[in-house]
Amino acid sequence: MTTPETVPDDIDALKAALVAERAARQQAEVRASGAEAMVAHYKLLIAKLKREQYGQSSERGRKLIDQLELQLEELEASAAEAESAAVDTTSVISFTRRKPVRAPFPAHLPRERVVIPGPSSCPCCGGKLAKLGETITETLEVVPRQWKVIQTVREKITQPPAPFHVIARARAGASLLAMILYAKFGEHQPLNRQSESYARQGIDLDTSTLAGWVGACTATPLVELIRRHVFAAERIHGDDTTVPVLAKGKTITGRLWTYVRDDRPFAGPDPPAAVFYYSHNRNGEHPARHLAGYIGILQADAYAGFGDLYDARRKPTPIIEAACWSHGRRKFFVIADTSKAPVALEAVRRIDAIFAIERDINGFSVDYPRPWTTCSSAGRPSPAFSATAVSA
Repeated sequence: MTTPETVPDDIDALKAALVAERAARQQAEVRASGAEAMVAHYKLLIAKLKREQYGQSSERGRKLIDQLELQLEELEASAAEAESAAVDTTSVISFTRRKPVRAPFPAHLPRERVVIPGPSSCPCCGGKLAKLGETITETLEVVPRQWKVIQTVREKITQPPAPFHVIARARAGASLLAMILYAKFGEHQPLNRQSESYARQGIDLDTSTLAGWVGACTATPLVELIRRHVFAAERIHGDDTTVPVLAKGKTITGRLWTYVRDDRPFAGPDPPAAVFYYSHNRNGEHPARHLAGYIGILQADAYAGFGDLYDARRKPTPIIEAACWSHGRRKFFVIADTSKAPVALEAVRRIDAIFAIERDINGFSVDYPRPWTTCSSAGRPSPAFSATAVSA
């Protein structure tokens, strides 16, 4: 609580103090408005980058977005600091920063009701007071993580079987393993940082222990079931992307290979799923090992490492290649956008016409014929054209 300042009695001193406070308020308003303008600028820039992050150079775009979001966080803090300074140093006309409209907290969260009772009688006349209503102020709070040890006691009369553990001879419960795996793969939090976080809570779990648990979890029957489900599909999508890997004293670049089964565009009844593999490099031996027993259609980019999979001499049979129109369109689009070449423009127009057809037939079974109306200007097929012909 601040102590009140002594107010001078002299008129000139009061005028000087008023001018000084006005100058301080104006400076605080300038700082706050400037920070607010920069916040709006960065928000717009981040929104544009997020819209383009799935295009070319998405990895570089993601890094730039992370940097801008950090700067945005600092600017938001600076704007709040400037607002507090304006309120603390100004007693003539307070500056109020525009407040964003706050959305209500999610309805599914439990509510803990803390009632501050009002007086039952009037403090002046002593008369009885009746409740007119109530004002509710909601504050979001969190219950800290709580660790516990479960003791399973087996009396030695006739020894019952030991309790089930997800990992044999490991002292980790299913919820703990799920938390570790999600933090690593869902939030990209390295195991050494998780170990340090647990140590601050008094739980000693070495990085090597966590790594052993992660490795054991990746060999569970659930992972094998997902892998079999994905590679049992008639068609799969394959791609790889770079992933930063923490090494001794530096960060190296690894590869994350992803194979996706998604039959929803063809009205398939089976659920979609994805299987992931990691490698230290991008050699073609990795997809050859991943797809060693696969027979069907592979939709992928023109990466040369997939070439052996399409070879007629492959055993048991070659995989059918389904080239990616998006990758093919990208080169034509760059040429059309930079040099306005007529051939490139026509190629982009025709590929976009194919994309329009795919959007119209998305979700239909490959056996369901759907006639089309003739639309020569858009490059649409004739009325005899059907969804079956497109999928082939």
